[in-house]
Amino acid sequence: MTRPLLFLLRAVLVALFTGTLFVQTVMAAVVFMSAAGGPAEAVRVPVVAVIVLGGLCVEAVLVSVWRLATLAHRGAVFSARSFRWVDVIVGAGAAASVLLLSLAAALAPQPDAVAAPGVVLLLGIAALVPLGVALVVLVMRVLLAQAIAREEEARRLRAELEDVI
Repeated sequence: MTRPLLFLLRAVLVALFTGTLFVQTVMAAVVFMSAAGGPAEAVRVPVVAVIVLGGLCVEAVLVSVWRLATLAHRGAVFSARSFRWVDVIVGAGAAASVLLLSLAAALAPQPDAVAAPGVVLLLGIAALVPLGVALVVLVMRVLLAQAIAREEEARRLRAELEDVI
């Protein structure tokens, strides 16, 4: 990975991280305060909890991508250290999916129709997006494991070849 590409990626990650912090602090407070005393009073705590915890999931992914980019820049991405960060991305995607499903469940049984049924359906469908990302990253984790195994095998064969020569 070249330096300009790494710099650009890190700039985007910092911007996304800053935006996520803004949403977690300012927007969550605005949602919490605006829902007080209205028809959304019953669901304001779950909504704010999903905003904050969902932000933590996004932040975990951003930090993991930063660390993986650093490993790629150093030429060390094909190592056991990469698995930790890939696992964090998979876990954050699964957690975000569960959060969206729990938000849909919190909004669904409201008798005073805080959210339209279409919104609940859209949240259920939206829960498939982070789950799908997590599954794709899980497949890439398997490919990473295979690449590491092949690299170790190549090292072993080179060592044997050097012994023969």
